[in-house]
Amino acid sequence: MTTTNTTTATAATTSTADLQDGIATAEAARTRLDFAKAAPKVFRAIVGLDAAARQGLDPALVELIQIRASHLNHCAYCLHMHTNDARKAGEREDRLHMVAVWREARHFFTPKEQAALALTEAVTLVADGGVPDTVYAEAAAHFDDQELAHVLSLILTINTWNRVALATGKVAGTDERATG
Repeated sequence: MTTTNTTTATAATTSTADLQDGIATAEAARTRLDFAKAAPKVFRAIVGLDAAARQGLDPALVELIQIRASHLNHCAYCLHMHTNDARKAGEREDRLHMVAVWREARHFFTPKEQAALALTEAVTLVADGGVPDTVYAEAAAHFDDQELAHVLSLILTINTWNRVALATGKVAGTDERATG
């Protein structure tokens, strides 16, 4: 039993080291432009929009919205970043695991969070059928006009960040906020 536990612990340590090496290798191999350096005014404008959008919103809700949009956009960079941010803010692991399937696990989320997640999906996938009146009405029932405008702004912002990260080949596991 001791041998198995030692082997398992060594494998976990090796896996973490391998992950860090893999992240470093992927980042070193990245050949696309550094958006923040190439268009600093645009980058700062998006940062400003992001900061303004968050104002007055529950930080846990902010992360749920950003996680769901990042799922839908297949943005591993932003998904990694925002799940880590959610954990740091005290979000429970079981809820993080359920965000992608929230409709099948509604009991993990409040009605207000469900309305925000539904609106996030509709706005993120707007080309697939617009934003249905029922989805908008449900969100409007849970948020006052100012909150709803901020939720919409946050959805627009994370979709922009996802597209920047995907277009410029950002590597999941890196977080340039700490250095930039």
